[in-house]
Amino acid sequence: MTYINNWPKVFSMTIRINIDVEMAKQKVSLTELSNRVGISMTNLSLLKTGKVKGIRFKTLSAICEALECQPGDILEYLSDE
Repeated sequence: MTYINNWPKVFSMTIRINIDVEMAKQKVSLTELSNRVGISMTNLSLLKTGKVKGIRFKTLSAICEALECQPGDILEYLSDE
């Protein structure tokens, strides 16, 4: 039970989402990426701003295909140090 209560502290968000960087490199708008990927602009915007707790591999794959990039170009691990 202690483990569950401490879960947010143990697994703090250490992943940065850099979709906006890849979108800028490709000169792709939020609307265009939304149409290419097939997800709503609202959900894509939430993902872009990092206000989500997860992403489906299917969505990540579609974004990578649309932006011609690798998952590592979009997701960045941040060390606590």
